[in-house]
Amino acid sequence: MTSPDLLRAALRDTPGWPWLDGSLGAAANRPETAARSFAAAGRRAGRAPLPGAPGWTADEAARTLLLAALPPGRVTTEATDLYHHGDADEKRAVLKALPLLQIGPSAVPLLRDAIRTNDARLLAAALGPYARHLDQAAWRQAVLKCVFMGVPLDMVHELDERADGELAGMLAAFLEELTAAGRSMPQDASALLRRLTSEET
Repeated sequence: MTSPDLLRAALRDTPGWPWLDGSLGAAANRPETAARSFAAAGRRAGRAPLPGAPGWTADEAARTLLLAALPPGRVTTEATDLYHHGDADEKRAVLKALPLLQIGPSAVPLLRDAIRTNDARLLAAALGPYARHLDQAAWRQAVLKCVFMGVPLDMVHELDERADGELAGMLAAFLEELTAAGRSMPQDASALLRRLTSEET
């Protein structure tokens, strides 16, 4: 699993590390500077994928470390503000950072907001490891939305562990709608439905 230490190690070899190293110290001692650094991360840290942290870009990792550097009592408030005032990349970075922060379930409203959007990247990020804090009903609806929007289900953390009979019923009903319209369901969703229905027999 990704950790702040892994992201830090992956960023140390990037051109933006000297800037980020200074910004992390400032965020820890003067939290009011974090928002400015967070917004600048795309330009200063770059947006290239990080070889040492698969699935992460440099700006996402930098923004995660900035949030992790904040005093514990400020993290949820700052993450919420940065999410609501950020562009799509900044929102996604906040969502990816959540499972690495010591905030418990306090940021679940951000997941719910991301799930309501029609941005597939935000939806996928919302269903990462932090989605363990989502109640089962909201989680099922989010998975169904992934199917509807074509978000690959391998983006959903602990899909097989959480998928249940109620989700199978929702998928079956959606399959009927698609079939009636002459359309097919994504292969990964069909495979999940087969797994769930075979478990019930």
